[in-house]
Amino acid sequence: MAIEITNTNDLETLININDEMTIYTVLEHKNCLLTHLQAGQTLNIDLSAVSEIDSAGIQLLIFLKKTADKLGSDFNLLHHSQSVFEVIELFNLTDFFADPIVLPAEWK
Repeated sequence: MAIEITNTNDLETLININDEMTIYTVLEHKNCLLTHLQAGQTLNIDLSAVSEIDSAGIQLLIFLKKTADKLGSDFNLLHHSQSVFEVIELFNLTDFFADPIVLPAEWK
């Protein structure tokens, strides 16, 4: 599992996921990410290095977003990789996550 906590302070945590988010890795990701989701705090997840994501990975992101909402926490997805963007679009979840998505010119 390649999850890096790159910035943590009392109110905000930035986590980089440098791995796939598939049925094979999602349980490990869930266990790690849930420890950083706390009431009143902001959890930022950088998805720029996610090489592959499937429906299990999307389900994890939905679960984390809903849990953050219940806790009164902010949950933000940052720097979506092309594979993450494509699956979010496929499932029509752009509005659900409500995060700005920047489309690099090199994506086709």
